[in-house]
Amino acid sequence: MPKSLCFDARRGVELSSGVASSDRSSAMSPGQTFSPDSIVTGKSPRMRALFDLVRTIADSNGTVLITGESGTGKEVVANMIHHRSRRRLRPFVAVSCAIFSDTLIESELFGHERGAFTGAIKERPGRFELAQGGTVFLDDIDDVPLSMQVKLLRVLQNRTVERVGGLRSVPVDVRIVAGSKRDLNELVAQGKFRDDLYYRLNVIPLALPPLRERPEDIA
Repeated sequence: MPKSLCFDARRGVELSSGVASSDRSSAMSPGQTFSPDSIVTGKSPRMRALFDLVRTIADSNGTVLITGESGTGKEVVANMIHHRSRRRLRPFVAVSCAIFSDTLIESELFGHERGAFTGAIKERPGRFELAQGGTVFLDDIDDVPLSMQVKLLRVLQNRTVERVGGLRSVPVDVRIVAGSKRDLNELVAQGKFRDDLYYRLNVIPLALPPLRERPEDIA
């Protein structure tokens, strides 16, 4: 198993170890013009060092966990990872897990079949299916309820999803990048986040410093 990379931009230190729209949801389809450098606005040495590391790990297929306060640029980094990777010609699908209720998030991520619930008048693919071959960015992963965490774990383990109301497993080929505004390790200790899911997500951890510690990055 390759070593995982850990970068803490708050210290500017790279470590390696043997373990390791209105709703803010978006999708970029194949063929859309995009330059990863066009969204990179970090001028501070720590962020520049992080961007250098992103270029190094972009072609890995490892799951990435980006931790940082709201507004620090987690989606920017996720976008850069995708568009520097071999998956760049496939969709980049971003979704904020914080904006959906516990009952809606399953349908949003995994899709649903016709008649699965009241109002489901036709089948609908979820975000994982829409990102086939590309990257899914799950922002606010720390807000995902425990009941949904086990289903995300199955996606990481089996690389399949099952739509709400469905009876078959749908294979998905996606790279998962997750964003969290809180320390998931602390949430694990509090019993609010599954430790097995945390370790599956934390293959390549990146920590973004708060903006107050890098005023040169504020336009």
